[in-house]
Amino acid sequence: MAADRGTTKAGRSSVSRRELAVARVLDPARERAESKVQAFLDAALELVNSDSGQEFTVQEVIERSGQSLRSFYQHFNGKYELLLALFEDAVHTAGAQMREAIAASDDPVQRLHIFAVEYYRVCQPTPKARTQKKGFAPAFASFAQQLLTEHAQEASHAFLPLTSVLVELLDDAAAAGKIRAGLDHPRTAGVILQAIMFNAFATTIAGVPVQPKSGDPAEQLWDLFVHGIVSA
Repeated sequence: MAADRGTTKAGRSSVSRRELAVARVLDPARERAESKVQAFLDAALELVNSDSGQEFTVQEVIERSGQSLRSFYQHFNGKYELLLALFEDAVHTAGAQMREAIAASDDPVQRLHIFAVEYYRVCQPTPKARTQKKGFAPAFASFAQQLLTEHAQEASHAFLPLTSVLVELLDDAAAAGKIRAGLDHPRTAGVILQAIMFNAFATTIAGVPVQPKSGDPAEQLWDLFVHGIVSA
């Protein structure tokens, strides 16, 4: 991220739940703490990617991780905070992927295009047989919705690695005169991210399948972003 690791341009803390979990122990034990936190996150991700989805228990995480209940509560306040840390990890990974993808182009509109299409593909649920170690599991769709509707401040923090990239791209495109002047870029970035994520994760409100019979759904959504619905 362009902003300092401790704070953002807006003054909000950018410290992740993983970092907070590790920081709860004294410095000499930080390496062991990092290892334990990772074990809990890996176990939780395996459970999220299983038939359990978000319905796993803390006890299942403890058994799968090989850690103790006492150790778990040394690092996390409970299951919700563990899920939030896991989600933040996935968003951070996605943000790094987006920065790598857009580095292939210098054109501001093309960079926006790459971001929209690649983020759509990142958000598409991965079949269980090909589940990656990190990424957006299908269960994250409902968790993301819960964050956005019930915990707006935490959602804003969790999505910062992605919104910061997209705001930079919008700023660059505006400076080049390629998008409309006067847009609220942080708000626009939020709308774009939500549209991509929920379109990729599930059947739309209209009942149209995510995968249409023809055409790339990511490109179709990009076309809607660029041209809207009103004819010129």
